[in-house]
Amino acid sequence: MNATATSAAATSSLSFPCQRPAPAERRFSSPAVEATLAEVSAAIADPELAWMFNNCFPSTLDTTVFFEDSDAEGNPDTYVITGDIPAMWLRDSAAQVWPFLPLVKDDATLKNMIAGVIRRQARGIVLDPYANAFYREATLGEWQTDLTQMLPGVHERKWELDSLGWFLRLSHGYWKTTGDLSPLDDTWLKAVAAALAVMEVEQDGPARSPYTFMRQGVHNNSLNDYGHGDPVKPCGLVRSAFRPSDDACKLPFLVPSNALAAVALTDIGPILAALGQPELSAKALRFSQEIRDGLEKVAVARHAELGELWSYEVDGFGSSYLMDDANVPSLISLPYLGFCAYDDARYLRTRAFCLSTHNPYYSVGTVASGIGGPHTGSGSIWPMSLILQALTSLDDEEILTCLRALKATHAGTGFMHESFRAEDPSRFTRKWFAWANTLFGELIVTLHATRPHLLKTSL
Repeated sequence: MNATATSAAATSSLSFPCQRPAPAERRFSSPAVEATLAEVSAAIADPELAWMFNNCFPSTLDTTVFFEDSDAEGNPDTYVITGDIPAMWLRDSAAQVWPFLPLVKDDATLKNMIAGVIRRQARGIVLDPYANAFYREATLGEWQTDLTQMLPGVHERKWELDSLGWFLRLSHGYWKTTGDLSPLDDTWLKAVAAALAVMEVEQDGPARSPYTFMRQGVHNNSLNDYGHGDPVKPCGLVRSAFRPSDDACKLPFLVPSNALAAVALTDIGPILAALGQPELSAKALRFSQEIRDGLEKVAVARHAELGELWSYEVDGFGSSYLMDDANVPSLISLPYLGFCAYDDARYLRTRAFCLSTHNPYYSVGTVASGIGGPHTGSGSIWPMSLILQALTSLDDEEILTCLRALKATHAGTGFMHESFRAEDPSRFTRKWFAWANTLFGELIVTLHATRPHLLKTSL
């Protein structure tokens, strides 16, 4: 740590004591991450924002990573919980370690840790490609009474297309950053093959899907038609029974999840070819194109005031649901996921819809306005949506507005939460939500690299 960083950290600690665990109590430590914390913190003019960054960016590593450098087969193995829920979601775990990929070139242990995440995810998908969350051991937990096929080791079996998309995205991101194919082994190939097989079946929806799901007594966690789900008209898109929020879809073709899948399937094509799997590579690329064609065919809506934009969900029959949800993938996150350019005209119209009261889950509050979702109810705002708004913005003033809102709504904790009430940020859900914390850190690191003048601005 240089002198400037030391001084900044010391000054910050006078008013804002560090919320991180003591070094000996941290689950995983990375010299590259600590160096980034020091460098970026020194460039932040606002002491409270610097404090929040220091708390949030390493949160995943500090509190949620269970890493073994060498498992029974001599390979790294990493189990990552979400925070206050002691299970590993495919989506969350991939997103939680994603911001650390640029740092692996300077930290071999960090690289091995992320390789261990990919290996652990692959084993979970081989066990059950329809499951969204897993336990570290082969056990059954709180949802074992769900009316679906629950196997030991599965925490929850909600079929979410984005879970497989995030697995493929992380695999490609790791390979692109490191050039290392070692975690992309036979088990990984089996997981990819299983993922593609499920996607192919789910292009036809319930008509030939073996998947059913019902949860007793929870209205937004059961599928219609006795657990089979609503019918779809095949169009190239892939059905998702549940959203990234873990809530059931209203219409089965979830557009943001299909967009993520299209990008990820394109990205893994060259990896599969390099691994000597030309047929699997061709299948992935074909699916990607079918999804893109399907999106253009059935997922474009025309809004009376804003014009042509993306629907959130469709069914292939012509029905369309216009909204956005704070989770990622979301409509507002499309360029962040690599699906389109940040200045794409259709995306900008969609973005304007998402960030307005045309979106039924956009809430206007006294200190912040932003996107929430049905998972936490009308009138909620998710810090994650404010972060994605800033990450996808082309306007300095909009980004500063988001930073001010994030600073004003952490309720004195120094951490991000799942959601807060628009009229009262002290009423929040999930005090320990590592993905939102690390995503906030990613935003600050991104601004340091691309718009450093904003971090020098007084908030």
